[in-house]
Order: sequence, then C-alpha cells, then structure tokens
Amino acid sequence: MTILLTNAWLLTIDAAMNVHENGWLRIEGDTITALGSDAPPEVPGAQVIDCQGDFVMPGMVNTHCHMGMTVFRGLGEDVDDRLYRYILPLERKFVDRQMVRAGTALSALEMIQGGVTTVADMYYFETEVGRVAAASGLRAIVGQTLADFDPPDHKSFEEGFALIEELVAEFAGHPLVTPSIAPHAPYSTGLAVMERVARWSADHPGVPVQMHLAESDLEVKWARDTHQTSTVEVTRQAGLLKPGLICAHCLQLDDADIALMAEARVCVATNPRSNGKAGRGIAPVEKLRAAGLPVGIGSDGAMSGNTLDLFSQFAPVSMFAKLLAGSRKPLPASSVIRMATIEGARVLGLSEKIGSLEVGKQADLIRISLAAPRLHPIYDPYSALVFAAMPTDVTDAMVAGRWLMRDRSVETLEPARVVADAMQVAATFKAEMREIDGGAR
Repeated sequence: MTILLTNAWLLTIDAAMNVHENGWLRIEGDTITALGSDAPPEVPGAQVIDCQGDFVMPGMVNTHCHMGMTVFRGLGEDVDDRLYRYILPLERKFVDRQMVRAGTALSALEMIQGGVTTVADMYYFETEVGRVAAASGLRAIVGQTLADFDPPDHKSFEEGFALIEELVAEFAGHPLVTPSIAPHAPYSTGLAVMERVARWSADHPGVPVQMHLAESDLEVKWARDTHQTSTVEVTRQAGLLKPGLICAHCLQLDDADIALMAEARVCVATNPRSNGKAGRGIAPVEKLRAAGLPVGIGSDGAMSGNTLDLFSQFAPVSMFAKLLAGSRKPLPASSVIRMATIEGARVLGLSEKIGSLEVGKQADLIRISLAAPRLHPIYDPYSALVFAAMPTDVTDAMVAGRWLMRDRSVETLEPARVVADAMQVAATFKAEMREIDGGAR
C-alpha cells in the first residue's frame, strides 16, 4: 500500500535539518519514497492522511533500556538499600520468562505511546524480549546480559554464552530485531570474561555489543584497586573498547578516558533522568560529542528512571549541560532532538536505515499533535519538543510502514491485558516485600 501524509510540519532531521512547514511524505511498503513542500502529488489508490499541520518526525530511538524491569517501577523508591533489600532478592526468586514477557510488553506499550520506535535493551531471558518487541512492531536491539552476581537466567558464564547463541540463532536476519551480547559492566564480568566477549564479538561482527561503562564510583574504585587504572582503560586492555561498542551512562570519565573512547570510535547512551535521580553525576555529553563520539539518549530501566519515553529525558540532558557550563548555549534543543533520532540511530549502527525522514530510509516516524496550548506559540519546533511536549502529544507511530498506533490507539498490543499482566507480577512482589519486611522486624 502507498500512504501519503499531507499538510504536515515535517521535521526531517536530515544533515541540513530541512523543515517543511506545509509538507508531504509518501511511503510505499516499508520505505519513504518521496517528500516535499506545498502541493502533494496525485497518487491513485494511496491512503491519504491529512496531518492538519501537526509535527511529523522520525520515530525516537531509546539507546539504553531494561524493558523487563518495568514491573519494578517505583518499588522501594525511598529505601536506601533497596537494591539489596528488595531488587536482587526479587530478581533471583521471581524473574523468569513469563515475568520478562510481562515487563517487556508493558515497556513496549509505554514506548509506542511515547513516540519511541527503536530501543536498545539489555536484560535477562532476552529471547522473550525479542519476541515481544517483534510482536509489538518495535525495532529493537536485544542484548543478553552476562554478569557474575547470580543473575536469574544463568549460573555460570558458560550458560550465559549459551543463551547468547540461542538469541543469535533465533533473530539472525530478522527485519526488526537485532540480537546483541551485553556484558553487564567491567566490574561485574571481569577482565577475562571481557576478553572472551571481545573474541566472541570478533567472530560475530554483525552482533552489537552493549555494556554499562564508567557508571558509578564503585566501578571506578574496582578498576583502580584491581587494575591500577581507569575502567575505560580496563575495557581497552580487554580488547572490547572498539568501534560500535554501545557504552551506557559514561559518567565517571576524565579527558584521557574520552580520548581513548574517541580513538576507539565507541558510541554512548546517556541516561540523564536515571543518573540524576540516583545522584550519580552528570555525563560530559558536550565533551563526548566534541570529541566526535555519537551520543544517544536512553531511559534506562523503569526501576531507575521510572519513565521510558524520551520527552522526560530532553530537559534534563539539556539543562545538565547548561549547568556544567554556566550558560544557556550548550546542547541546544535541535541537538537534543538529533540525539533522540539520527544520532541515536548512529549509536545503534542503524543510521543508514532510520533516524531521519529521507528518501530510501525505512518509514519509522511519529506524528505529534500541536493541539495543546502549552506548545504555543511555536518560534522553534525543537524547543517546543524539548521543553514543552509530552508523550501524550504523540498521536501516531509507524515502524517500517506499519502503523503501531493511530489516534492514540495502539494496534499491535492489547493494553488492558498488558497492564493486567504487569499488575499480577506486582501483586507477587508486594507479598514478598511484606515477608522481607516482616522478617526484618
């Protein structure tokens, strides 16, 4: 089918940042085949959609998420030791394939409603994550996590690598879902395992590698005490600091670390809301981008950042850069939107396919209503998106020419069932938390 979007305020996010205030866009199958301004062409038999002057832009790219963890959202929020008191015991006891499916479906529903069309995920039982993402129509990079802290789906690294092989076998060549290997972090895998991941990656060049890097003081202390150097240098020594490595967080960096990362041509996923909420620090986004590193925006998991849309990340990522510099100038709104679209796509190795509205690219796009009074007047569309727009302004979402949401109605998931499944998991968690707290007394 041919789809023709007309009367749209097209934000192409191409190299020239072309904007068509009275624009049109033609989609044939899964591909954008033409776009322009003013009078649209006559296309016999096309489905014509009048966008009534709304923004139409590339679907947003969430470069770091833990979709299965949505069921932990808000749990033990004000408890200092919640990780060891609640989270890890609950994960070890209850996280299984069914729970991951429930959390992932809730994440997919939230992200589609918030204008995210591509996500990079790393968690456990990732074959289930890939299946749910595919069914929901999201484009996804799904990373099977490897860790040494008794994770719920593998008790040894041998079992973990077997899960990665299973993931790769199932999704190799999938049009939307890309399998990935995801060593949790340097301190939680160790040098020997990172070296093994590097060798495995060299034998599987089409499989992305994701990891947390330079996220916490604990990680920096581990690298200093164990290896007498920085966590970035440990990763380099392991052979894992290499082109395309997706590095999440990247808070505890000095100039030497950034130089190593730039030389290696790695990619960065910054998570401003999660990091700020945890009091962990501010990522040096401006320095990273100035060094030539692509930086995308991630939500992190809902346990940490609570929301999975990117609108809630926009103001923090921009404001943090301005606070660091003491100026309004750093990270302008247009740069934030590039980070959420084409630059995020570059982080995930997908910028040839998605991230901008250009002829030949996949038709991954969203429509954002301008009906809300808080969006007006609009002097700068990017400023409106970064500082005033909300997830509920997204009315439509498309991936590869397929509508995932029309007029706020998600067509690929059953919202009531998705929420009910998540609530059932939450009931189990609440009962266990009462047991934990009762035992403490």
